[in-house]
Amino acid sequence: MGALPVKGRREVKRTNEIKTAILLLETTDIAGKDIAADAWLTQRRFADDLVRKRQAHYYFTVKGNQPTLLEDLKFDFQHRGQPDFVEPTAPDHGRLETRKIWTTTELNDDLDFPHVGQPFLVERHVKFCHRVRRGSIYYGTSPGIQLFIV
Repeated sequence: MGALPVKGRREVKRTNEIKTAILLLETTDIAGKDIAADAWLTQRRFADDLVRKRQAHYYFTVKGNQPTLLEDLKFDFQHRGQPDFVEPTAPDHGRLETRKIWTTTELNDDLDFPHVGQPFLVERHVKFCHRVRRGSIYYGTSPGIQLFIV
């Protein structure tokens, strides 16, 4: 829950994060701007508000709060082949990290989420003290954002 002041009153109006984000963004002209949000705000209403009402673009993290979207992306990327981009980082305090990125536009018309333009997957491999950690994070963007992988 978030809290917003009510103009002309001492009381505070309590609301959820999506409503709070929408109200906060209403104070700014975001037309044509890219709005990044974590999985907490990866919600249909917020995506639709950004794109249709505010003419902005989104860049959302997709996790378990959107289970159908997450499963669709996992399915699409399961046989992904070579990454579109690989970024090995310089050793930092003994830690080696490599990020791999895959992108697609093949599912756009089939995904059950408003205004999807380009889903992508970021996979991290971190080696530190003879241990290796791997993690994958899925993202979605609206049509106004295009990832250019060089």
